[in-house]
Amino acid sequence: MQEYKRDFIEFMVRSDVLTFGDFTTKSGRRTPFFINTGRYRTGEQLAQLGAFFAAAIDESWPDDVDILFGPAYKGIPLVATASIGLAARGRNIGYLFNRKEAKDHGEGGVLVGALPADGDRVLIVEDVTTAGTSIRETVPILQAQADVDIVGLIVSADRQERGTGDRSALAQVAQDFSMTTRAIVTLDDIVDHLHNRKVDGAVVLDDGMLERIHAYREQYGA
Repeated sequence: MQEYKRDFIEFMVRSDVLTFGDFTTKSGRRTPFFINTGRYRTGEQLAQLGAFFAAAIDESWPDDVDILFGPAYKGIPLVATASIGLAARGRNIGYLFNRKEAKDHGEGGVLVGALPADGDRVLIVEDVTTAGTSIRETVPILQAQADVDIVGLIVSADRQERGTGDRSALAQVAQDFSMTTRAIVTLDDIVDHLHNRKVDGAVVLDDGMLERIHAYREQYGA
């Protein structure tokens, strides 16, 4: 596992974004772990997050992205900080996001930022995809703006569980939209790195929690 992935996993734990316990997801599934990017609260955290996104984007899309797109709402700060992270690595790429409701004054429309033109290669930046709902809602908006090439989707973490069918949500999006999908880290990465490892003096994923994660994946894993 690359060093930036290990650092990102511990960064999520320290930011209380990755937590372990008893939770219920929006889909109603009882889960022993939860990933909530809404818990990034400071400028320093966002700066670090952008650097992690940039490292992952450079790895999977080293030279074939013209615009980054973040679906409202959580995707907005993510796409902004990812573009800043890429600029720090020498890649000055425009970013774009959508409004939930169209604006009927000023510039109007539902898209804000670097509006795409025909032929632009767009990479979508999201937090965690469980059913791909926001992607299915926003891809038609992008395609209505211009004849763009949506080259992929990157999320912060892949829970590696089934979406609406038998495949993982990321795999289903990849198939449905013929795009590459990646995550900074996967659940496998998280388990491999954190099992019985201390982060700031405490073990957050011990043998008991590992058994619960295995049981969850038996039921919902892709």
